[in-house]
Amino acid sequence: MIGKQIRLERIINRDTGKTIIVPMDHGVTVGPVEGLIDMKAAINNVAAGGANAIVIHKGVVRAGHRGGGKDVGLIMHLSGSTSLTANPNAKTLVCSVEEAIKIGADAVSIHVNIGSDTEREMLRDFGAIARSAMEWGMPLLAMIYPRGKKIKDEHDAGVVKHAARLGAELGADIVKVNYTGSPKTFKAVVEGCPVPVVIAGGPKMDSERDILSMVRDAIDVGGSGVSIGRNVFQHKNPAKMVEAFAMIIHQNAPVEDALDHLKKGAS
Repeated sequence: MIGKQIRLERIINRDTGKTIIVPMDHGVTVGPVEGLIDMKAAINNVAAGGANAIVIHKGVVRAGHRGGGKDVGLIMHLSGSTSLTANPNAKTLVCSVEEAIKIGADAVSIHVNIGSDTEREMLRDFGAIARSAMEWGMPLLAMIYPRGKKIKDEHDAGVVKHAARLGAELGADIVKVNYTGSPKTFKAVVEGCPVPVVIAGGPKMDSERDILSMVRDAIDVGGSGVSIGRNVFQHKNPAKMVEAFAMIIHQNAPVEDALDHLKKGAS
C-alpha cells in the first residue's frame, strides 16, 4: 500500500497529519457560482494560500490546470447531481477510479446522503468505489451527510457520528462530515471514527470569527482539518483565508492570531 501512502502525503500535510481541502465541484450542482467562474484563478488563489488539495470534477481539470504556480493536491470527485432535479440528494457516479488515475488525480471522493430515498444505491456505489480504490492504491475521501425524511437536523451529533463511522466502515481513508456545533459533541464524532475526520463549511458564513472558531474547536478535539469551499473561494481574499486556516490547523495558532492575519490582508 505504499502507493496509497505516497498519494495521501500529497493531500495531507506529512508533518502535521492534517489537511486543508477546498472543494470546487459546485459547478455540477449549481452551475458557475461566484468564485468559480475562472477556475485557473480560483485554483491559483487557494494554492497560493497553502491549500493541501482541491476537489474538482474530471472535465474541469483541463480548464483549471495551470502549468505553473504553487502545487496543490488533486482530488477527483466521482459523484454528482444537480439542484434542478426532483431529488438532488440522489447522487450518481459520473467518474471512475481508473479515469481519475489516467487524469492524474492524487485521490478520489464520493458523496453519500444517508437517510435519503436512494441511500441503497449510493451505498452500493460507495462499496464499489472503495473496492476499486483499494485495488489501485488510491486514497478515498467520503463526504457523508445525513439527509432524508427521518433526519430532523443534519448537524445533530447522533446522526453525524453515524455518518462518520459509516464512511470508515465502508473503506474511506478520510471522512468529511458536518460540524455538530460544539467541541463536546464533535469529539464524540471523532472518537467513534477510526480514520481522519474533516469538517464541511456549509453555506457561506457572514462572520470570519465564526468560521475560524469552528475550525479551531474541531481541531482541538481531534479533527484532522477542513474541506471548506464557499467560505474560501467566495471570500474577498481566498489566499488569506487559506493562510488563516493553515495557522490554526498546521501551526496551532489561536483564533485571534488568524483573525489578525486576515485583517492585514483586507483591501
